[in-house]
Amino acid sequence: MKNIFADRMALLGTETAFEVLAKAKKLEAQGKDVVHLEIGEPDFDTPKNIIDAACLALTGGYTHYTPAPGIPEVRETIANYIRNHKKVDASPEDVVIVPGGKPIMFFSIMATVNPGDEVIYPNPGFPIYESVIRFVGGTPVPIPLREENQFRLDVGELARLITPKTKMLIINSPGNPTGGVLTGDDVKAIAELVRGKDILVLSDEIYDRIVYSDTPLLSIASLPDMKDWTIILDGFSKTYAMTGWRLGYGVMHPDIAARIAQLMVNSNSCTSAFTQMAGKEALTGPQDDIDKMVAEFKNRRDIMVNGLNSIPGVSCLLPEGSFYVFPNFKSFGKDCKEIADYLLNDAGVACLGGTAFGAYGEGYLRFSYANSVANIEKALNRIETSLGKLK
Repeated sequence: MKNIFADRMALLGTETAFEVLAKAKKLEAQGKDVVHLEIGEPDFDTPKNIIDAACLALTGGYTHYTPAPGIPEVRETIANYIRNHKKVDASPEDVVIVPGGKPIMFFSIMATVNPGDEVIYPNPGFPIYESVIRFVGGTPVPIPLREENQFRLDVGELARLITPKTKMLIINSPGNPTGGVLTGDDVKAIAELVRGKDILVLSDEIYDRIVYSDTPLLSIASLPDMKDWTIILDGFSKTYAMTGWRLGYGVMHPDIAARIAQLMVNSNSCTSAFTQMAGKEALTGPQDDIDKMVAEFKNRRDIMVNGLNSIPGVSCLLPEGSFYVFPNFKSFGKDCKEIADYLLNDAGVACLGGTAFGAYGEGYLRFSYANSVANIEKALNRIETSLGKLK
């Protein structure tokens, strides 16, 4: 049936995590015990107050269409949150609520990038960035995130990548897959670099509540003259353990918001009403469960990093955010996908090769520590044993 598909479909990539999950499930069906460190979602349940709010919304009649950009009172709640948490002077007209975080990537790039426009994106980084850039005919321009720079982009290198064709810059802090975090000085330098150049910044801030430092993160949209040129991507999946709820949002100039809403009308119509009301409760209700979750992630991070660094031939930086580690396996002299496949089949540990996140991920693996301490320790023991066979 290959001849029935539009040519553009060949430009779309995928998320390797779901492919590895399918392989792991197949092995489990054959009786193999697998520790899942491949999927990027919290292993905690959605807090009860949020579930209760959704149930109340369902019984209260929130079962119908909503305005394409979202329910007005929920957009107001999100705008208040953005003002208080990110120090960005947002209004409800700046907010578009969508089913998950990915539509903000897809719609923002689709609405603003013409064929031939260049988009600078982090590499290694979330693979859907490059996928969507290619899909709309844009030119993806990777900005390398290097271990020697704590997996932060180099502003000097970024400056050299900007050309008259640059239409958009994508930044992600804390980052997936590395856990790297841009410093306040980094963010200010990036803003200074793009300010006045008619370059949109898509700032993926989906992990900005999962950080392990007391220093508040700086949203580039909060800096002078940057709000109108920034599209903030955020949502509820990671912070509130709501991946299956499919609830995200973007904050942007109202003119861009109107175009994103237009794409919503043409694709999803709207985001489900009861999930929006659950999101309102998430932002306004108790935050204790989130604080406990982040504290537990920090504990797991420390166990994971210490364990990996104790394995001969492996080195791992301490990530400052998210729930991923991105250890270096270059000493084994094999490509990262080969090592990831070997660990799945030999050790029963599911992880992702670094090139699933771009060419600059070669030599690394991504492990999610969104799993129990017992399973993390089991995985570390298995990894050490399996890698010992390769030396």
